[in-house]
Amino acid sequence: MVASDAPSVRAEVTAVIDDGDTTVVALASGAEVAAAVAEHHPDLVIVDLQMGNMGGMAVCLDLQLEASYGALPDVPVLMLLDRRADVFLARRSAADGFVVKPLDPIRIRQAVAAVLAGGTYFDESFQPLPLQTPATSGTDLLPSGTAAPPDVSAAAAAGTTGS
Repeated sequence: MVASDAPSVRAEVTAVIDDGDTTVVALASGAEVAAAVAEHHPDLVIVDLQMGNMGGMAVCLDLQLEASYGALPDVPVLMLLDRRADVFLARRSAADGFVVKPLDPIRIRQAVAAVLAGGTYFDESFQPLPLQTPATSGTDLLPSGTAAPPDVSAAAAAGTTGS
């Protein structure tokens, strides 16, 4: 099951997960999800965080609440996030996994496989690249064959201007 108010997101996710043997139910709003889960008993719900008046976080919490007292089957939720800052919301909603946009087929397939296998998938692409610091001097990060810029502060202290 895929829920997003963006037709392009629904189409993209459906194209990735529909292998011919998979039935994909596509929904245009979060408010439709609980009734569709009751009707179709999906193996997985993929939900967009940012949707109209009932987004992915509300859907995830609603499904968990309904399942806690037996009104709905327990179904794992994979959340599609718009930005890094949304990771906090996905974690707070106890989603079984999340993928940060822009989406790509490899990460979607990995996430779906992990969650369907009973695990979790927390997309690492949201993390910033580690800062590389020079071990000994500022020239360590320069491309090979590139000279370091002259030390302007030393020239100024010596009273020379370089001209």
